[in-house]
Amino acid sequence: MQEVYTKEPSRSRRDRRPAPRGRVVGFEASGEEAMVRLAFPMGELVARLREGLESLACDAGLLLAEAVVKDEVERRVGPAHARLPERQAERWGHEAGYIAFAGRKVGFRRPRVRDAAGHEVVLERYRQLQAPGRRGADVARRVLCGVSTRDYEKALDGFCDGYGIDKSSVSRQWKAVSAARLRELVERPLGDLDLAVIFLDGIRFQGYLFAVALGVDSGGCKHILGLWEGATENATVCTMLLGDLVTRGLRTDHRYLWVIDGSKALRKGIEEVFGADVVVHRCHAHKERNVLDHLPKKHHATVRMRLGAAWGMKDYAEARAALRKVVEHLRTLSEGAAASLEEAFEETLTLHRLGVSDLLRRSLRTTNAIENNFSLTRRGCRNVKRWRSAGMAWRWAGAVLLDVEKRFHRIKGHRDLGQLLTALGRGPQQAELALGKEVA
Repeated sequence: MQEVYTKEPSRSRRDRRPAPRGRVVGFEASGEEAMVRLAFPMGELVARLREGLESLACDAGLLLAEAVVKDEVERRVGPAHARLPERQAERWGHEAGYIAFAGRKVGFRRPRVRDAAGHEVVLERYRQLQAPGRRGADVARRVLCGVSTRDYEKALDGFCDGYGIDKSSVSRQWKAVSAARLRELVERPLGDLDLAVIFLDGIRFQGYLFAVALGVDSGGCKHILGLWEGATENATVCTMLLGDLVTRGLRTDHRYLWVIDGSKALRKGIEEVFGADVVVHRCHAHKERNVLDHLPKKHHATVRMRLGAAWGMKDYAEARAALRKVVEHLRTLSEGAAASLEEAFEETLTLHRLGVSDLLRRSLRTTNAIENNFSLTRRGCRNVKRWRSAGMAWRWAGAVLLDVEKRFHRIKGHRDLGQLLTALGRGPQQAELALGKEVA
C-alpha cells in the first residue's frame, strides 16, 4: 500500500476551495480492482463534528475525487518516479480545474498527462466528474421545485465552497436542460402506446397559444403526446401537429375517441389525416361557454343548469330529447345561442351514443384533462417574471409538463374503457381478427 499526502493547492482564481489539511489518501491496487483509504486525524475529526458532518463529508468527497483521478493517472503512466521502459505517457504537472460537486463548480487540481508525442491525454474520470449533465440535473430538480434562478445560490447548502451558481450561470444551465426535455417530449415515439382516447385543445400559456395533445391508453393512463406552438383554429397548424403524431408512430388504422374543442380547423385536420370515419366528441365546457356568450348574464345560471341536466342523463334517447328542449328554450332567448348549440348537437352526445358508463363519461366529457395539467404547469413557472419569446414559453411548458406527467393518475372509470373500445370496433374480437386469428 502506498500513502500519498495531499499538498496545498494553488490559489488561482478558479481554484477557490480551501484544501483539506492533514488528510491522508491511500491506495491499494490488486489487478483491475483498487481500494481507496481516507484517514482523518481523530482530534480534528472530533472537533469537526461540532461544525457538522456535512462539511466533513464535503472534504471526504473531494479527497475521494482526487483519489479516483489519481488512480487513473497511475494506471496510464505507472507509479511516480518509476523507470518503466514501456511507458507510453508521462505526468506533466497540475493545473487549476473544477468538478461538479454539490450542485456547483468546485476548484480541483487536475493532474496533466501527455503522450510520447507531447499531446494532452484526456482523463476519462476527470471528464465524468466535470460533466455538465450532473450540474444540469441538480439545477432542473431545484427549478422544478420552485427555486428561482435569482435565489438558487441561497437554496444550496453552504458547507461546500464553489462557484458557477450565480443567476446567469444557472439560467444557462436551465435553458440547456429545458431545451433537451422539450425535445424529449415532442420527439418520443408513440408506437408502443395502445391509445383509446385523444384530447386536443388550444391553450393560452403566458400570453402565447399552444396546441396540446393528450392521450389515454387502454389502461386509463394519461400521456402527453405533443405540444406545438400555434392555435387549433389554424388549419395548417392542425394538419402539421396531427401529421407529427403519425410520424412518431400513432396508428392511422385504429379508431380513437377524439375529444376536441369547437375548432372547425381541428375537425377538418382529423378527417384529413385519419379519414372521414372518425368518432369525435365535442367538449361540453367549450360548447357551454360558446352558448352563454350569446346570452345576458341573468340567463347564464338557468341555461347552465339545463345543459348540465341534459348531458348528465345516462340514456342517449333521453339526453337527446332533453337537449332538444334546451334548444327550444334558447330560441326564446337568443337565436345565436340556439344556433350555437345546434351546430354540434350530436357531437356533444357522442359518449351517450357509445354507451359510455357514467363515471367514465365524467372524465371524457371535457378537455379539462389538458387544462388541469397546465394549471400545474403555470404553478411551476410562477417565479418567471418576464417571458421574452414564445420559444421560452415553449421550453418551460415542455420541461414542466414532462415533470408533471410523472404524477399523472389513471382517469376515473378506467375499468370501463374496454366497453368504449368495443363500441369503437376495437374490442377483443376485433383485435384478434386484425391479427388474422379465428374467433370462436
